[in-house]
Amino acid sequence: MADPLLFNPRTYDPAHFDPETRRLLRATVDWFEQRGKRRLIQDYRDRAWLADFLAFAAKERLFATFLTPASAAAPGQDDLRWDTARIAALNEIFGFYGLDYWYAWQVTILGLGPVWQSENAAARARAAELLSQGEVFAFGLSEKTHGADIYSTDMLLEPSADGAGGFRATGSKYYIGNGNAAGLVSVFGRRTDVEGPDGYVFFAADSRHPAYHLVKNVVDSSKYVSEFRLEDYPVAAEDVLHTGRAAFDAALNTVNVGKFNLCTASIGICEHAMYEAVTHAHNRILYGRPVTAFPHVRRELADAYVRLVGMKLFSDRAVDYFRSAGPDDRRYLLFNPMTKMKVTTEGEKVIDLMWDVIAAKGFEKDNYFAQAAVEIRGLPKLEGTVHVNLALILKFMRNHLLEPVEYPAVPTRLDAADDDFLFRQGPARGLGSVRFHDWRPAFDAYAELPNVARFREQADALCEFVATTAPDEAQGRDLDFLLSVGQLFALVVHAQLILEQARLTDLDTSVLDELFAVLVRDFSGHAVELHGKDSATEAQQRWALGAVRRPVVDEARSARVWARVEALSGAYEMAE
Repeated sequence: MADPLLFNPRTYDPAHFDPETRRLLRATVDWFEQRGKRRLIQDYRDRAWLADFLAFAAKERLFATFLTPASAAAPGQDDLRWDTARIAALNEIFGFYGLDYWYAWQVTILGLGPVWQSENAAARARAAELLSQGEVFAFGLSEKTHGADIYSTDMLLEPSADGAGGFRATGSKYYIGNGNAAGLVSVFGRRTDVEGPDGYVFFAADSRHPAYHLVKNVVDSSKYVSEFRLEDYPVAAEDVLHTGRAAFDAALNTVNVGKFNLCTASIGICEHAMYEAVTHAHNRILYGRPVTAFPHVRRELADAYVRLVGMKLFSDRAVDYFRSAGPDDRRYLLFNPMTKMKVTTEGEKVIDLMWDVIAAKGFEKDNYFAQAAVEIRGLPKLEGTVHVNLALILKFMRNHLLEPVEYPAVPTRLDAADDDFLFRQGPARGLGSVRFHDWRPAFDAYAELPNVARFREQADALCEFVATTAPDEAQGRDLDFLLSVGQLFALVVHAQLILEQARLTDLDTSVLDELFAVLVRDFSGHAVELHGKDSATEAQQRWALGAVRRPVVDEARSARVWARVEALSGAYEMAE
């Protein structure tokens, strides 16, 4: 019997979406299933470019339907919209079958970000037409010397001598996905005749232009992560997407849109790997017993399962805040780096737990797990490192924990609506002014569950820490110390949205309480880590040890959760 909490291609029917979305999602699953596991793995090992996949996507108008905002759609194209809920569903499917497929889609999303934020009608129309033709896109931001430091770009634009508002662009970009094939590359640079941020420019380039020189693929993968160089590339006035500070904001806001996709890709990877891992472990006989008869194996697989469920609950609820955002509600600016940082690192833990169980099986070339174990590592490191996103999360800590305000309730958002606010987010600043609703009611709703109650004690303790022993000025410059605090805060936010989604979906309380037993252990572990930091004061050390809690053990509850894990054995295996 299929587990309703996990994606299973055998039973997948996204009936909660409109008919065309439902058809496209199912068609994508069917395309991968018909290819089969052998071809999927062989293409991954051969580092084959994704031409047949992109041909399928073009034929079905998949990218065009999912990635064209309603404002850029032609009359009668009612199925075209930027709908974060169905984008998240497709991320999960791509992750389930292989991160290479997700990556071509992800960097197309990033490449479109500056275009859909632009007021350049000609560029928007051109992008919509390219999407309808099945083209992919690229986001030309990072450079070999500076990484993604947009303050220091060496892509230089010299004003054209004809005075028509164009430029000649020269410079290189590095680590640019789809740079080998993109019909449109959104490139970030700066003018040679204007100093400071007023000189920034985002412009559209074509990878097929003679002045666009593809250098190489910088990774050993089907993902074409390119280095390219522009040599005296002609940038016409109609190619300019943004200038000045608006270009800077477009870069950051595009990453805000794109980084969200990493969480659901991570979920898909973990789901496919879990079917393989549980099936193998349950059918492997060791010392006369199935491997899953050993208590430590049950504990590791159960922990992996509930962590994965938590990843899904948090990400699904974050979608609602993304879709309900507006100028007066920017809570998504916290939940977004949370999905990027917390959910993807949870994915690493899920894979590691399963790998400890299946051991050498995880290296075998004919299994999906071998590539999952590699690809899961990449997601926490894309669109900003874990440390960068943790530092960002810390900016919201005091307002979130201590100074809540009232907001209208945010419902589940699976409606067929266009999320147009994502392309008019405005200036990328003012994070300290973002306010949040009270996190406590989500915990109050499950106060009867012992591990939710125990974690609530730890969350209340963190509020006390922030109010009474918060980092002083010197510690505020000690990023090593601050990141430990950030991990504690991230756990509270993670738990909050899990509880909100659990209430909306009527989650099995046994699964929820078993998950919170894991979160109690995690909080205690990070508190002990903070206790050991060089700059921790005596008061902070006492607080840290005082925040350590032991989860409430319930053998009957654990047995019920294990039964769900055990049922995954044989529930899905990709056809050869």
